[in-house]
Amino acid sequence: MGERQKSRSVKISVGKVILEGDLSVPKDAAGIVVFAHGTGSSRFSPRNRYVAEVLQKAGLATLLMDLLTKEEEAEDMLTAQLRFDIGMLAKRVVDATEWLKRNTETKKLSIGYFGASTGAAAALIAAAQKPDHIQAVVSRGGRPDLAIPYLPKVKAPTLLIVGGDDDAVIGMNKEAMEHLNSIKKLEIVPGATHLFEEPGKLEEVARLAKEWFKKYLVGK
Repeated sequence: MGERQKSRSVKISVGKVILEGDLSVPKDAAGIVVFAHGTGSSRFSPRNRYVAEVLQKAGLATLLMDLLTKEEEAEDMLTAQLRFDIGMLAKRVVDATEWLKRNTETKKLSIGYFGASTGAAAALIAAAQKPDHIQAVVSRGGRPDLAIPYLPKVKAPTLLIVGGDDDAVIGMNKEAMEHLNSIKKLEIVPGATHLFEEPGKLEEVARLAKEWFKKYLVGK
């Protein structure tokens, strides 16, 4: 177990915009997890920040980043369109991956993705487009069904975590499982709804994610 590392703010250039992120690199980290947030969420998502802290304590680096600029977030609050522009979001996850590969602090780390809601689809498309760079993917309450055309190209071992009471999303994840050719697993957390707000359920998500990344991202 490592100590939780303080994060620092970073700016990531993607196309014509600059995205903001929080980077944490514990001493002797062997891998880094990029968080792709979902519908109407940002790097300040308390759920993803909690999972990130658990991963940091396990010795993994993390990058929590906004997939939209502040201006785009304001637009999306009105239209709810950008959060479903999965192609654009995936491109930004890919650009962040390229940034990590150039960054002195992170360029030697193996890379994994943690995606939530529509961010899970973006992460999986990015994993399909960067099959030799991405070692593991975890989805929390995700919409991998939005990435179905890309799923057969994903090489990274993929864990899909869904709440047991999130019936519609369970069906979407089961459908996605049929299209994944990599190592794959569907974990249904009993008694949990879409946001895993029930006592102990988010802790279970973090535990499952930590074990998956330890096994497939850093091989421990």
